[in-house]
Amino acid sequence: MTEAQKPTALLVHGLWYGKISLKPLAARLKRSGFNCVRFSYPTVRQTLAENASALYQFATRMDKPCLHMVGHSLGGLVILRMLDEFGSRLPPGRVVLLGSPVHGSAVARSLSRLTMTKPLSRTFIGSAAGGLEYGFAHAPPGRPTGIIAGTTRMGAGQLISRLEKPHDGTVAVSETQLPGAADTLLLPASHTGLITSGRVAACVAAFLQQGYF
Repeated sequence: MTEAQKPTALLVHGLWYGKISLKPLAARLKRSGFNCVRFSYPTVRQTLAENASALYQFATRMDKPCLHMVGHSLGGLVILRMLDEFGSRLPPGRVVLLGSPVHGSAVARSLSRLTMTKPLSRTFIGSAAGGLEYGFAHAPPGRPTGIIAGTTRMGAGQLISRLEKPHDGTVAVSETQLPGAADTLLLPASHTGLITSGRVAACVAAFLQQGYF
């Protein structure tokens, strides 16, 4: 298979991470036969809608007949918001969400509720707060969507909010569940581990190839 014939996966990082965080995942997906493109965006300075619009413009410039998407944490919400608004204008493909709080983030809500920490919440989550607090109600129609959630309780989020167990240290498994998703998988990984784990990467590749884990 030539490079041009390989399927393309568009990877979107989470809050505070930056596209360099996706390098290990991209390398592993490449070994599984995918061309990977990493999208970078200002996670705090722009709203979810603004970042979704920027992702759409980025995706359309790629001009691919099929485009898979993988989002970590907030990156998954950016993908879902983009597909809500522009999905009919984009090529077909599958979607994998890694630890994305599609039902809203308890950590983000806790930061917003505490009056004394509101300046802190603006520093840490900024314009992303709306999307992180409220989430989404359904998987994108016509796009098989897989959910991977971590169960290793390692992360600073649990210091900010009491998280329902199981959780990955930042996002509870219950916050990742999305009605209409094609498949859901729980793995022993922390929130950051979801993008560094070889096992997670193998499961992402499997879903993008066949539509289930």
